[in-house]
Amino acid sequence: MPSAGTDPTSQAAFLARNAAESLPEGGLAARLADAAKEGRPLRVKLGLDPTAPDIHLGHTVVLQKLREFQDLGHRVVLIVGDYTARVGDPSGRSSTRPQLTGEEIDANARTYQEQAFTVLDDDPDRLEVRRNGEWLDMRAEELFALARTTTVAQLLERDDFAKRYAANQPISVLELLYPLMQGYDSVAITADVELGGTDQTFNLLLGRDVQRAYGMGQQCVLTMPILPGTDGVEKMSKSLGNHIGVTEPPAEMYGKTLSIPDAAMEPWYALLFGETVPDSGPREAKRALARRVVERFHGPDAARDAEAGFDRIFVEHAAPDDMDEFVLAPDTGTEAHLPAVIAAAVGVSRSQARRLLQQGAVSLDGERVEVQDMPAAGLDGAVLQVGKRQFRRLRLA
Repeated sequence: MPSAGTDPTSQAAFLARNAAESLPEGGLAARLADAAKEGRPLRVKLGLDPTAPDIHLGHTVVLQKLREFQDLGHRVVLIVGDYTARVGDPSGRSSTRPQLTGEEIDANARTYQEQAFTVLDDDPDRLEVRRNGEWLDMRAEELFALARTTTVAQLLERDDFAKRYAANQPISVLELLYPLMQGYDSVAITADVELGGTDQTFNLLLGRDVQRAYGMGQQCVLTMPILPGTDGVEKMSKSLGNHIGVTEPPAEMYGKTLSIPDAAMEPWYALLFGETVPDSGPREAKRALARRVVERFHGPDAARDAEAGFDRIFVEHAAPDDMDEFVLAPDTGTEAHLPAVIAAAVGVSRSQARRLLQQGAVSLDGERVEVQDMPAAGLDGAVLQVGKRQFRRLRLA
């Protein structure tokens, strides 16, 4: 990793080295120089809307950049968007987001804050956590003043709004307010710098306009590339089911990381660890990546155990040490119909279960089975394996 240096120009280059854009050009170095003259740290803003309960690896790309600012002595202001979440960020959306209840948002906000500390330094001299409900719960007169800072034409320049407007798809007035509310966050906390993903560029730049309208200096903007999800195509998102949460169990983290396409390794290594893909070949490079991901959030021992557990199940095809139990229905009788047992135990249809038996994809205690019926007593305590990954310990009721 390159050195940050001590002068503003070197520090700005260090902080922007793996960012997508640093705007305006030369602005970050100027802000660093001004702050140094004033003898104060920069106030570096990141807003996170708690629309889901977990932070995933995609969030950590920006959080890591915040940590770099902290390590250089600057103060991060993490804004938990308890009010903007009530609107729902329309960035990249082709429709209005579903509305969450206040209770759901508050619960998610608590989780977000706790999980952000897996990356950020929680030293109060380096971190300030705010909720934008502190200032967005405003009087109508204040809301009108905010709405006057921007024109409808400006808002419709946003790519997602422009596409929806051209396609005659609905855009609520509330959604149009979202970028203004995010911009007002920068006014409320006097942001020097705001960070976000490349999908946030419009919102971050509009924050500069809102600050100017309120007669204050304009923040610099640093955008970070978007981490692709485990599918290697779409951005990582819980709603798309292609995410890895920072608090997921080590085995889940390891297995999900191994599932990414080879082409996704380059951005994952670059954005999560600031490195290039090692020359060890795709299989070993991906295993190394999976170990690194688990180690970051659970430690080296957990990473070793996760890898050993994965190999035991998926390479050696041995049963895991701990597995879910499935209790056979009380009315099973003396004879158990295996397609029915398989269907109930692993959540497939009976016709699928019959096909799996015919294909030799089912075993009991390591022995392949193809029969349709067998004595129920012989199933008590047996390990049912369906395919390579699904194991259940069977028990009689």
